[in-house]
Amino acid sequence: MHGYADSKQDHLRRLRRIEGQARGLQRMVEEDKYCIDILTQVSAANRALQSFALSLLEEHLAHCVAEATAKGGPEAEAKIKEASDAIARLVRS
Repeated sequence: MHGYADSKQDHLRRLRRIEGQARGLQRMVEEDKYCIDILTQVSAANRALQSFALSLLEEHLAHCVAEATAKGGPEAEAKIKEASDAIARLVRS
């Protein structure tokens, strides 16, 4: 079971909302909206994606990484490295 299993429906709702934001951006460009208005919506979509990513990361750390570290061994080290790499990617984005 994945760490996000308990929040799956909430995550799907958030992703649908983000999908709607992306479609709204496409519509804005198609309708030749003002650049700054489009950029404002891009910023909102980015924040929504970042918020989703942080939520998923928290659940991953609390479930998958915590479970692996409780068991110890190479799997724990691999999960910690994997989480560190994911955090680094998020920070760079």
